Amino acid sequence: MNNTTTPPRDRGELTYRDAAEADVAVLVPLIESAYRGDASRTGWTTEADLLAGQRTDPEAVRQVITAPGSTLLVVERDGEPIACCQLEHRGDAAYFGMFAVRPEMQGGGLGRRIIAEAERRARERWGVREMQMTVITLRADLIAWYERRGYRRTGKLSPFPYGDERFGIPQRDDLAFELLVKDLSQAPTP
Repeated sequence: MNNTTTPPRDRGELTYRDAAEADVAVLVPLIESAYRGDASRTGWTTEADLLAGQRTDPEAVRQVITAPGSTLLVVERDGEPIACCQLEHRGDAAYFGMFAVRPEMQGGGLGRRIIAEAERRARERWGVREMQMTVITLRADLIAWYERRGYRRTGKLSPFPYGDERFGIPQRDDLAFELLVKDLSQAPTP
């Protein structure tokens, strides 16, 4: 009789490392799968109803990896990339972006663990006091998730780059980004 049970989706040893240029070929499809196309609909972070086309491309990922004061944090389980996020040093703040978790692994607490580690690394690496990010204003569910992690809406909007297909093909004419911030000098949010 087998008494083993399947562990929850957020269990297992995670390892974190800075991406290298050799990772670009694996990271682009990971990021695309979390945001665009039918595969992204498996998870809850999909933007498929808002944007078609690409979310990123090899050159944009390579730029994040190689730019000074920037890293793309790769999250692996058993040596396999399952998530990533961008961290960029911006004075007293760090920027958090390009956050992608494999769609089939979303919804089980993995994202919460990753963002906590990203915040810890930004504090330790750069001594920053604030984490910043931009989120499409129509993504109420995603904004609410970040608010539960301690981020707050600022009301500061920036326009979506309409006409630049490197960021996707808009399916609506009312897209904009809002700046969200979190004070990293406080105790971490569980």
